[in-house]
Amino acid sequence: MNTVMGSNERREREKAELRARILDAARELFAEHGFEAVTMRKIAERIEYTQAALYFHFPDKDALIRELCVHDFYEFGQRFAALASEKDPIERLRQAGRAYADFAISHPQHYRLMFMVPDNAKDNDADWKGDPAHDAYAFLRWTCQEAIEQGRMKPEFADADLASQTAWAAIHGVVSLHITHCQGNWIAWRSLEARIDAACDALVSGMVLAPTKAKSKKKSTKDSKE
Repeated sequence: MNTVMGSNERREREKAELRARILDAARELFAEHGFEAVTMRKIAERIEYTQAALYFHFPDKDALIRELCVHDFYEFGQRFAALASEKDPIERLRQAGRAYADFAISHPQHYRLMFMVPDNAKDNDADWKGDPAHDAYAFLRWTCQEAIEQGRMKPEFADADLASQTAWAAIHGVVSLHITHCQGNWIAWRSLEARIDAACDALVSGMVLAPTKAKSKKKSTKDSKE
């Protein structure tokens, strides 16, 4: 009995490992060549398996792409869920910027595929879409909305989506430049940490009211409600 269970567990583990290898190879190839240029045969060649082995796990390339995107975006979202315990939305916004950059730099191939390769095939209807506990954009929007409701954002950032997309674009710019252009010596690049910190600080100073103004705005809003 134990032998049978052990054998089944081993087969399931090997199956999961092969599936992960397929996804890793596909991610690398898509990032290198784009979705259209990559075939199931090329993916099979990259991991030195047959196409039949791939089709056992994924019926076609679209199915592979869908699972890859759902998997990567879910993992990405988990980085932000860990910050939910931070009660101050402004500090949470700073931490989110650093968590975003950390994911991009430690998973450059994931990041390229998720945010630097245009293709409609990446759209998905995952059941956790819009849930701040799993969806990174929903987490960012929730954070900005909370800061707005506390009267801490400048008037021009009273729209949570605009604030979220502005913050996203700023950090994306830092990490995408690092991934694609910071390998040469044409520019005297400052350290990645310094650039990330500067971007986060610029975001906060540009979007958030000074503390005294924020308190005044919050009090004014409260008085008007009364």
